[in-house]
Amino acid sequence: MQNHKETVQKFYDAIWNRADKTVIPELLSENFTFRGSLGLTQRGHKGFALYMDFIRGALGNYRCEIVDMITEGDKLYARMLYSGVHQGELFGYAPTHGKIKWDGVAVFTFEDGKIAELWVLGDVHSVIKQLSRYLE
Repeated sequence: MQNHKETVQKFYDAIWNRADKTVIPELLSENFTFRGSLGLTQRGHKGFALYMDFIRGALGNYRCEIVDMITEGDKLYARMLYSGVHQGELFGYAPTHGKIKWDGVAVFTFEDGKIAELWVLGDVHSVIKQLSRYLE
C-alpha cells in the first residue's frame, strides 16, 4: 500500500534522520514494539525514544537510507543502508570518530494505519569489523 510506504519514508526522514520525536505519536501505535539489532526490545513511545537517544548518542550524523521497499498486506519490508560517525560507546568500543555504514532489513507491521511493530536486523558483524579497523 502506498500509505504504508509514505509512513515508513516519514518514519526514517523525520524520526531518524532529523531526530524529530514529535511525530512519534502520529506514526507509531501506543503499544508499539521495537526490536533492534542490538538485541534490545523496547515498547511504547517512551521506550522507543530511549533507544533512539542511545543510537544517536553513539552515532553522530546518523542516517537511514531506504534502498528498497515491498508491501504485502499489513507488512512492509525495507532494505536499508545505515551510516554515522562513531562518537559514543558501541559494542564495547570507545568512540573512534570514524565513519561507518552497514546494511540492514526492517520489517514493519501496521495496525489501524500506524506502525505497531518494527523488527530490524542490521549487519552487526560489519559494524564491529569497521570499528575494530579504526583501532589498528
